[in-house]
Amino acid sequence: MNNSSPNLAAAGRGGARAPRIGVTMGDPAGIGPEVVLKAVAEPEVLAACVPVIVGDAQHLAHTARTLDLRCGYEIVRRGEPFPEDAAGPVIYHLDNIQGTVAPGVESGDAGRAAAEYIEAAVELCGAGVVEAIATAPINKRALFLGGYSFPGHTEFLAHLTGSPESAMAFVASNLRIVLISTHVPLAEAIRLVEKERILRVTRLADRELRRWGIVRPRIAVAALNPHGAEGGLFGVEEAAEIQPAVEACRAEGLEVSGPHSADTVFLRASRGEFDAVISCYHDQAMIPVKCLSFGEAVNVTLGLPFIRTSVDHGTAFDIAGRGVAEHSSMVAAITLAARLARADESGRAVEV
Repeated sequence: MNNSSPNLAAAGRGGARAPRIGVTMGDPAGIGPEVVLKAVAEPEVLAACVPVIVGDAQHLAHTARTLDLRCGYEIVRRGEPFPEDAAGPVIYHLDNIQGTVAPGVESGDAGRAAAEYIEAAVELCGAGVVEAIATAPINKRALFLGGYSFPGHTEFLAHLTGSPESAMAFVASNLRIVLISTHVPLAEAIRLVEKERILRVTRLADRELRRWGIVRPRIAVAALNPHGAEGGLFGVEEAAEIQPAVEACRAEGLEVSGPHSADTVFLRASRGEFDAVISCYHDQAMIPVKCLSFGEAVNVTLGLPFIRTSVDHGTAFDIAGRGVAEHSSMVAAITLAARLARADESGRAVEV
């Protein structure tokens, strides 16, 4: 992480002001610019924080004119001193889009721009200008075409910060899920269901949940195979990898149980039996999250040196530029980032 900018470092946190939350614009060809502009205008967001939109001011202004959205915000160019008295949304302008970007069209230029917003947001966090980051969606293919070989935000942020351990988690109104693996082929995800990896993710989840105010997290580990493998009839991963990991966690004093059959464990957690579920692969987690809280869940990266949240949806190229994108998940991501940032600053736990 870059901590070297003197102008940014001079703008570090002071007093009791609302936390500043860096909000990346996401892929400019997707719905990111739209949902960001809609979200930062919401009274709920403005009451929680000072949003700092990290993106291209000209593209945001064009989006606002096209969709009749508000965008009359103070603009700070990269490298300029940050205004300490900023009380409303600020646009941190990178000026990295040449010409216009066609809505809904996947491109390397858009992917590169989206990656640069993430890099700049990390720089702002490292300099103390913002206390947390909330990210709008990126397109993984566009990111690759733009020269970045990361499958998603989680891996990219871990690389930028040099974080040895990180994990993707999702927070819904009544459900918390942490993933063993993220955006990998299913065959590879199955291979990643291994004792040491489960141990690392479960320890990380326990540590982060304690920061969030859960004194003794009750963590359930989902099974990989149907019905928890039925004693080995449907697979060996439960007995060979998951159960030993659970036993090792319990020996360390963690309140962990499993493997629990995946067809019921998420429902049980949503009803309050567990504080979080460790999921074996991406879609095992996303199906219950999106069924129970689509458009309102928040993606949280665990293990980074700062708070990072994100929306629970993608770039939605099919509706980009039409003005119909729902922004409730962006609102939830920004306000959760603000709550967690306040907890970090004060040293007090916060229930999530």
